[in-house]
Amino acid sequence: MRKLIVAEFISLDGVIQAPGGVDEDTDGGFAYGGWTIPYWHDDIGAHFDQAINTCDAFLLGRRTWQGHAVFETIEEGDPFGDLMKGMRKYVVSTTLQSADAWRNSTIIRENVVEEVQKLKVQPGKNIYVDGSSVLVHTLAQHHLIDEYSLLVYPLVLGGGKRLFPDGSRVDLKLIESKLFPTGVVLMRYAVNRT
Repeated sequence: MRKLIVAEFISLDGVIQAPGGVDEDTDGGFAYGGWTIPYWHDDIGAHFDQAINTCDAFLLGRRTWQGHAVFETIEEGDPFGDLMKGMRKYVVSTTLQSADAWRNSTIIRENVVEEVQKLKVQPGKNIYVDGSSVLVHTLAQHHLIDEYSLLVYPLVLGGGKRLFPDGSRVDLKLIESKLFPTGVVLMRYAVNRT
């Protein structure tokens, strides 16, 4: 069975909202978009490249999928751009009318839990989820997540969309940790189902 891996940039207080840009996601008045940028290091990029190569599909919420569709505009022949464009993408949305903005994309409109269960039993590599806070909450609630790969940033944001909703309990087992030169720590956890 394929593993479903949730990979997130996350603050010490559990916030995953708008790590990449100022205007990425201002819901709720969030004013700290782009909070990962000062901590970038090429080793983080190398980790991301390595992680992406262990999967062959993305599962994303609509807003994250729309933000990531910028990869479609990367010039042909760019190794990373070609990898992202060639990957299978599944976008969960009840409002998206078309998935044409990013090639190899399929819309999941209903029965999300059942559709994800079907994806997990298909042959292939891992399924990768990032961002997509609402979708991640649904996946966790239905015990569909196998692993969390968290890049933990050394800052507290004080509020914003969180990886784990209030009142949730998830038992985890640490399977890898790694410190990057800018103070970011990779923490990979398997979900403990026992």
